[in-house]
Amino acid sequence: MFMMVFRKRTCTEIGLLVYFCLFVCGALCAQQTPGIGWEEEVRKASIAQDWPHALQILDREIALSPEDMDIRAWRARVLTWAGRLTEAEHVYVEVTSRVRNDPDVWLGIGEVYERQQRFVEALRVLDRAIELDPTRADLRSARARVFRATGELSEARLEFRKALSLDFNSAEARAGLLTVRGAPKHELRLGADSDLFDLASPNRGGWISLSSRWAPHWMTNVAGNFYNRGGVNAGKFVASVAGTLPRWGSLSVGGATGHDNGVIPKSETFFEFDHGFRVSEDRPVRGLELVYGQHWYWYSLARVFTLSEAAIVYLPRDWTLTLELTEARSRFPGLAADWKPSGSARVGFPVATWRVRKVFGNIFFGAGTEDFAQVDQIGRFSSKTYGGGLRFELTERQDVVGYASFQQRTQNHTDVNFGFSYGIRF
Repeated sequence: MFMMVFRKRTCTEIGLLVYFCLFVCGALCAQQTPGIGWEEEVRKASIAQDWPHALQILDREIALSPEDMDIRAWRARVLTWAGRLTEAEHVYVEVTSRVRNDPDVWLGIGEVYERQQRFVEALRVLDRAIELDPTRADLRSARARVFRATGELSEARLEFRKALSLDFNSAEARAGLLTVRGAPKHELRLGADSDLFDLASPNRGGWISLSSRWAPHWMTNVAGNFYNRGGVNAGKFVASVAGTLPRWGSLSVGGATGHDNGVIPKSETFFEFDHGFRVSEDRPVRGLELVYGQHWYWYSLARVFTLSEAAIVYLPRDWTLTLELTEARSRFPGLAADWKPSGSARVGFPVATWRVRKVFGNIFFGAGTEDFAQVDQIGRFSSKTYGGGLRFELTERQDVVGYASFQQRTQNHTDVNFGFSYGIRF
């Protein structure tokens, strides 16, 4: 009887002891199981492009470990991804003053300089990164990107090949080699359009142009335009040359001459100045381009001089807004010169993407717009024009553009215009 009671108590105590041990082990394991680290939190916030949250996490960690340069380097990366390049540069400079032998830090500041278009400085710091670790393919690819941005394609190809020799599976190096296989220097375009009037026979026209970029800083354009105007044929030849300086913009100068038959200008002269500004990479306005031009038209009887100003606003997700104003001074024999304004607004936007194929669209509205290519459209009427178009990028080197518009003129007249063009780059 005693032995039975002892055995029962012993079994009960042993069972309680086992449960107690299991409880203690579970508690210890729970304490030792790590939660999500700050790096994982930052990565998740960065993937979601929640930059304020990512920076908040990093600021918290810096407050806890102010001497940890790895956290500060992470903060510089997030600032770079967020487009806050000046702040990112300051953080990277601070880190490099404390940590001299980390190639990732030099790579990061190189990417900042690249995006700021400070290419000489970018190459200098990337050379330092490669000196620290010459076996990394991503460092060679970063150096290749800088050469590609400056138009030094042969150097870029060499760096991408070095990256592939270090890492045969580098997707960035393989894709980079495709982008520098030899950018096309020429674009040939052919187009045709028609005007359908409510009280006149249709007008038709066609054109062919060749644009050539002979060097990164200058290009030429030649074109032939052909018109059929009420059974009268006319044509002209247009040529221009454009030069570009990175800090100053581009200047295009050209002229035209041809067989006018009284329906198009006998000759033309024009120039256009274009300058772009990089605004931000994370704000609603990404960039701004300003264009100013002057154009002289000499007809058999009339003289026309135009001033044009345009602003192109680059928005997120490849959207654009273009505003244009034109002031035209027309002078006819026996009449005083007369100035007439006109303006237009255009919105461009992406429509769809299938692998390398892309479709872009645009809609526009113009008031008082005139076509100074034809003599009966000078100072004779006012109008409102509504229209739009689509651009199909068939491949990286071919595209098709289609467009149409409806114009309401004075005296209740109308004009429906439509056309297309095909371009190939080689």
